[in-house]
Amino acid sequence: LKREGESVSEGEAIAEIETDKAVVEFESYASGVLRKVLVLEGATVPVGEPIALVDGVDEDVGEESPSPPAPEPDGPPPQDEEEQEEEPEPASSSIPLPGTIEPEPEAEPAAPPREVRASPVAKRLAEERGYDLSGIVGTGPGGRITKDDVFAYEPPAEEPPEAAVEEAEEPVTDTEQEPPTGVPAAQEAPEAPAEEVEEPTEETEEETATTAVVEETPISEDHGWLPITRMRQQIARVTVRSKQEKPHFYVSCEIDMTRAMEIRVQVNEALKSQGIRVSVNDLIIRACIDALKSYPKFNAFFEEDGIRMNDTINVGVAISLEEGLIVPAIMDCGEKSLAEVAQASRDLVERSNSGSLHPQEYTGGTFAISNLGMYDVTSFVAIIQPPQTAVLAVGTVAKRPVVRGDQLAVAQTMNATLSADHRIVDGAEGAQFLVEVKRLLENPIGFFL
Repeated sequence: LKREGESVSEGEAIAEIETDKAVVEFESYASGVLRKVLVLEGATVPVGEPIALVDGVDEDVGEESPSPPAPEPDGPPPQDEEEQEEEPEPASSSIPLPGTIEPEPEAEPAAPPREVRASPVAKRLAEERGYDLSGIVGTGPGGRITKDDVFAYEPPAEEPPEAAVEEAEEPVTDTEQEPPTGVPAAQEAPEAPAEEVEEPTEETEEETATTAVVEETPISEDHGWLPITRMRQQIARVTVRSKQEKPHFYVSCEIDMTRAMEIRVQVNEALKSQGIRVSVNDLIIRACIDALKSYPKFNAFFEEDGIRMNDTINVGVAISLEEGLIVPAIMDCGEKSLAEVAQASRDLVERSNSGSLHPQEYTGGTFAISNLGMYDVTSFVAIIQPPQTAVLAVGTVAKRPVVRGDQLAVAQTMNATLSADHRIVDGAEGAQFLVEVKRLLENPIGFFL
């Protein structure tokens, strides 16, 4: 998002990094001037490797002169005329290559703007639509092409036939040639996306639809073979690592959610004017937060020389996206009220769908919750997300027969299963933690005290 020689401030987004999970903004650790970009755009870089150098502003003048390659302007002159030896004087101040005698050969080197700057999402959308990025005007920082620019782009009259020829190999060509018919028409009609630029939700849905069309092609052509996406590769690595490194054990119980559901209705009615709605998952998150305060080992990480206790409680929430599963965390939620948890949870889901999560939200979780209740799942067990110690899996809340005293009654119950790392905690501790979560949910008045 920044070029060499431009000033940056601490916390300012200077690049976009496409991880295995999503595209995230990378913020500068310091203020100063971007001296050098160490990796090319689109390159794959190991985690922890420097990608750019930022220095103080004082050295700005000294650093700018080397950035335009001095040997290059000195090289061409001897090939043409020795009279151009006078160029070294203005060379220090003429960054856009002095075009004195032969503007044509020097106009080509000045074309390094041929590096069309575009976000990963914009590149993917342009490729799927058959658009040439060089013909799209970027409105992002430094002329960078964004997904909004791709949506708003109207190809010239000559381009649609070319685009149709390029995409003739895909089975969706007929649909794309006739935008008024078929669901995918919105993907090719330039007018519809242009209207949707103002609504991120619709853009996200359109991107999802596009991805679905692309993924259908190899299934039909290769007789059921589906290439593994980067996110699926990451899920495979994490789950295999978890099962290999962490000796899982499981503890389950049934929780009476009758009171919790009643209070939830009352709370939502009271918070309706503020636009806040508490979900069942928010109640579970709030119960886990209090339980983690009483049993901090479930909020710890295992290390070779000991157990590291985390200072903050960052509860991860499993979210299913079109591309796969992510577990971003609500950061530092130890002191959040139920209403604040509800707001943070909703914001986390919205930003997960729009791909605007912060890097620390991907990696900073200290405990996790996986809820499949919305799919009418009764119970299941979840895999621990490294380096975390435990994850709570909860099923649907449903009316079931229960025995109260000696009487048969109907209650709204939910099954919960705790998966824990046996290197850090034992079965008895897992049982105590789960019973505490059960107690808090069956007596939710404690959330407001």
